[in-house]
Amino acid sequence: MIIENFLSFNPNGLYCKYGDFYLDPVQPVVNAVISHAHADHAIPGNTSIYCTEATHAFMKLRYGKNAGREFNIAAYHAPFNIGGVTIFFISAGHMLGSAQVVMEYEGVRYLYTGDYKVQPDATCEPIEWVNADVLITESTFADPEILHPDPVAEIEKINDIKSNILLGAYGLGKSQRLINMINEYAPQKKILVHHRIMPINAVYEKMGIKLGKHQIYSRKLMKEQDEFVYIVPPFTFDSYIRAVGVKRLFASGWKNLQVNQQDTLFISDHVDWNDILLAVKQIKPAQIWTLHGKGTHLKKYFGDDIFVKILN
Repeated sequence: MIIENFLSFNPNGLYCKYGDFYLDPVQPVVNAVISHAHADHAIPGNTSIYCTEATHAFMKLRYGKNAGREFNIAAYHAPFNIGGVTIFFISAGHMLGSAQVVMEYEGVRYLYTGDYKVQPDATCEPIEWVNADVLITESTFADPEILHPDPVAEIEKINDIKSNILLGAYGLGKSQRLINMINEYAPQKKILVHHRIMPINAVYEKMGIKLGKHQIYSRKLMKEQDEFVYIVPPFTFDSYIRAVGVKRLFASGWKNLQVNQQDTLFISDHVDWNDILLAVKQIKPAQIWTLHGKGTHLKKYFGDDIFVKILN
């Protein structure tokens, strides 16, 4: 029987009282199961952290000695137990090391997706599917009006831009995906990378992910009109608001982050409406619990066929 309060929110985040652990807590806790290394899911200061090897590497890079007291590294499909709940990770396809968290308790399987995507991405493990009684899904773009375009078609747009490009992107996950895609689909472009992104790239390379040609940014190079693409994190991108002689683009699934009406780059690392429907078809849950967005559209769509609960 599904336990309706198996997961609930408190000030520390999403909590499982039956195993006494948190999923991607927002405040430091004793037992933290971390789905992936983005800062809104992986905070420093937890006592005992359960995560994948790549997530551990990125957290150590970002937080150093404050990353957490004890790391318990788990490979995909390798079960472990916290407080009587059996847990294992499967790939989420969101970024390198990202995991969906499968939790089994009293004969019921609960699947927490974290952030996930279904499109191919050469810089991370592809998404995996398992059957579960309860699907706990992020719903950032859970709206029938939001359908992400083909990411390859989006990146190919830059082939038509002959000036240098200032390309804003989140440093972890997105930047590495862009480097790889530009090398494959716009190979004449020369990629420059902000110095704060380079150590992250080094972790990818160490873990066997070949990103393709790129080099650290230099002002001298960028002064040349030689079809450079300079990938920068958001804080740097905002500081270049008055930049001249370059085309400014921001790679994101969010409309409000597109900075030019004539040139957009909609490349998202999250599921859209159709992707969530695909996930439901693959997972075959009896219930859907939604997080990080609006679950109202899913509740209306499934009606009496599948029970949908909005956790936040």
